[in-house]
Amino acid sequence: MKMLLAGLLLWSLVHFVPSLLIPVKRVWKNALGSGGYKITFALIVVASVVLMVIGWRQSTPQLLYSLPPAAKTVSILLMVVAFVLLGAANHPSRIKSYLRHPQLTSVVIWSIAHLLINGDSRSLLLFGGLGIWALVEVVLINRREGPWKKPQPPGWKKDLISLMIAVVMLVVVVFIHPYIAGVPVH
Repeated sequence: MKMLLAGLLLWSLVHFVPSLLIPVKRVWKNALGSGGYKITFALIVVASVVLMVIGWRQSTPQLLYSLPPAAKTVSILLMVVAFVLLGAANHPSRIKSYLRHPQLTSVVIWSIAHLLINGDSRSLLLFGGLGIWALVEVVLINRREGPWKKPQPPGWKKDLISLMIAVVMLVVVVFIHPYIAGVPVH
C-alpha cells in the first residue's frame, strides 16, 4: 500500500503546483522553459499513475464494507455519467456552459462509482483519495481563477462529438481495465 499511497501523493502534489504552489511553478518554468515544464509535469503524472497501478496490484485488500447488489447498477450509471463529463471536458460543449469543472467532476463521480462496488482498504485509499483530490482541486482552481464566466453553448454537433469521444473512451477503458486493475469490468 505504500507504493499506492506514494503514487497518490505524487499525483496530488504535482497537480497542486499550478493552483497552490505558484512560486514553485514559476521557478520550474524559468529553469526548464514552458515546454520543459510541460514535459516534466507530464512525466511526473505518468510516474504517479505507474506507482498507483503497481501499488494497487501489489496491495492486499482488506474488506471494510459491502453494499447491496443494486449498488453495481448505480455504479455503472455513474460511470457512464463520468465518461460523458470527461468527453466534454477538453473542447466546447453544452455541458461546459452548465458545469465549470466537468473533468474534475467526472473524477469525483468515478470515485464514488468505484467506492460503491469496492469496499476494501486499497479502494478506499485510491478512489477516496482521488475523489478528495478532485474536490480540493476545484476549490483551488476557483480561488485562483475567480468568478466563473460561463461560455456560450456551442451547437449540437459539438455535443455529439463529445458524446462520441466519451463512448470511445469508455470502450477503451473497459478493454484495458483488466490489464491495469487486474480485474475485468463486470
